[in-house]
Amino acid sequence: MKSDAPRQDTIFRPNDVLNNTYRIEAILGKGGTSEVYRARSEISGRVVAVKALRWEFSRNEDYLALMTREEDVREIRHDAIVRYFDTQRTDDGTVYLVMDHVDGPGLDRKLRDGGMSAPDLMVVAQRVAEGLAVAHGRNIVHRDLSPDNIILRGGHPSEAVIIDFGIAKDTNPGAETIVGNEFAGKYAYAAPEQLSGDTDARSDIYALGALLLSTFRGKAPDVGRNPIEVIQRKSQPLDTQGVPEPLKSLIDRMTQPDRANRFQSAFDVLEAIRSGPQAPADTTAADETVIVPRPRVVAETTAPPTAPQTAPPAASNSLPDKKQAHVTTVSAPRPASSKKGGLIAVAGLVLVAVLAAAAWFGGVLGPGRLPVQDPYTLIAQRGTDGVVQVVGFVPGDQIAQDMAALVEPLGGTASLTLASGAITETWGQDVLALIRDVADLPEWRVAVSGNDIRVTGLAPNRAEHQRVLSALASLPPGLQGSVEVELGPRFLPEAPVRQALDTLADCGALSLSSAPATGWPNTARIDVGGRVASVATKAALNDSLAAMVGTRDVRIDVEVLNPALCEIEAALPRAPAGGFGVVFGFGDRPDLNPAGRYFVGENPVIDVVIPADVTSGVLYVMALDVSGNVFHMLPNLNRADNDVVTLRAGRSGPVAVRVAYGLAEAQGTGKLAFNVDDSALGKTKVVVLHAPAPIFDGLRPMTESAQSFVQALQAVAGPVESLDSKILTTAKP
Repeated sequence: MKSDAPRQDTIFRPNDVLNNTYRIEAILGKGGTSEVYRARSEISGRVVAVKALRWEFSRNEDYLALMTREEDVREIRHDAIVRYFDTQRTDDGTVYLVMDHVDGPGLDRKLRDGGMSAPDLMVVAQRVAEGLAVAHGRNIVHRDLSPDNIILRGGHPSEAVIIDFGIAKDTNPGAETIVGNEFAGKYAYAAPEQLSGDTDARSDIYALGALLLSTFRGKAPDVGRNPIEVIQRKSQPLDTQGVPEPLKSLIDRMTQPDRANRFQSAFDVLEAIRSGPQAPADTTAADETVIVPRPRVVAETTAPPTAPQTAPPAASNSLPDKKQAHVTTVSAPRPASSKKGGLIAVAGLVLVAVLAAAAWFGGVLGPGRLPVQDPYTLIAQRGTDGVVQVVGFVPGDQIAQDMAALVEPLGGTASLTLASGAITETWGQDVLALIRDVADLPEWRVAVSGNDIRVTGLAPNRAEHQRVLSALASLPPGLQGSVEVELGPRFLPEAPVRQALDTLADCGALSLSSAPATGWPNTARIDVGGRVASVATKAALNDSLAAMVGTRDVRIDVEVLNPALCEIEAALPRAPAGGFGVVFGFGDRPDLNPAGRYFVGENPVIDVVIPADVTSGVLYVMALDVSGNVFHMLPNLNRADNDVVTLRAGRSGPVAVRVAYGLAEAQGTGKLAFNVDDSALGKTKVVVLHAPAPIFDGLRPMTESAQSFVQALQAVAGPVESLDSKILTTAKP
């Protein structure tokens, strides 16, 4: 007996093709419930990751609900969160999820290789916190953050991506285990409250802190060997002894056992990262960056602000809508906060800022006095919500002012810190130029780490796409990296596509593959079917869709007829196919012609095959040619009997009935025969109608116009049980 379960070694194998689209290339990993594969779209060539549920879980409603929840993350658009596309099911029932393929090592590999440096982990912390801020803003909590769920795209800490939202969790509230017996492997990173099934956004913050600590040490935390030890150790703070600042303080605040004492949101984490370590109260004056508001009317504004400004969270798509740009100055460290001393503190900061700026331009302080930053990072972006932000380090005040001037007309913010680092001499102007090149795009991101640049974006149309690619064809000298600008829109709604189809439809309504609720993603295929009246209409349809679909694959599988045939098509009765065959041959030789293509001078022979189960009723067979004429092959004046019983003549099973003869056979008999000439070349449609009783009032003439036949069809009496058809094409050799 053949089992319907797939093979047990792996779910898929290399070269398997899923949904006629995704060809499996390699397995990337296995878990207790699923396997992940690298695959490539046969249509677009794009590399994707395919996550497949094991066969026994693909039939479990709890796991299917979890897979659906993971797919729901595709509503989130942030570079720090893996992009999900679709959930599908194979013929044998295996459920799989298609997502973006993130090429790079996971933090688990970094951990096994001995860990990562504290500065690199600070960059990872900021990047992951940016993604969490967006996810939490959509009420989505990861609940399973661990080193294996953070991948560094291209190996860059600034390109960390969160993966695996939710497939390996129990759906039951208060569950104390993770399905697949994997909970023991995740205790090291789970927040204390998760042991009792109580989870919120602060649990993700704890897990992020725990995984940062383990990745720094190159060793997962020892949480005990049994549940009692786990509970005891989870009630204690993590041991961060030996971790350098500011990473140590960050982890300490993220991993407080009592979540009320942790950072309360990912935005708080971002603020702490940007603010840096607080100087001790007795520290003498030192260089520190303070962000103050940039006045809208610079020439007339001299008064200091009345309260210190807080920098917005870096590079997040879910930030407050702050319309005022920010610039930076060099000043003394911030004094301890005090409600009574707030105004004095701000005034002091602004005063020191002015003095420090004067000293800078007077030559007292030089570039060498700026603090050294490694890595030297800057992120500028316009997110899917349209918010523009620039956050990071710049080498001088003029560059900071220029950044702010660039961002302010876009309604964005620039939160920048003056610092020195291992960057090219023209770094500031070069990065500014890159940002200007993409600033008009609806979505863009310029991520800089030292002299490494990664530019991504979404162009709204082909002209803008080509402009940006041409402008960024080569990076400035000394800078290296990549440019990836997609052709948008990122999600194409169904409405404009449907409108284009309705506008051009000239032979009945055109069909369209259903769009997902959010529209077709950039990797989707759009299928269009139906009939059109000319090749010109098909070309116009192709041009119209090409202007709006971006890089999506469009399959226009339409049947090209002619205006006369289209008119008849609209009048033909709506009936299902009945299984009647139409077989083409030649009058001068016994060969069949499956393609139904004939050249000038040839003599088509046509047989209609009655299915074995059709033993009663009447048949109507007609040819609708390109010139708009209708030829009635059965019945006609010379062959009036179209009763199925008569046509069968006592024969059972499938029966072939000839309706168009060879010229020699028809000579002098009144039988219908055709010879192809060059007066009307193109498509002729052979139509077979089966009805329980006659549908026309008497015999139709041997030949009539399309308009006359349409009138007859509109007056059809009685039902039509089936309609089958086949196209015959005539052409010059």
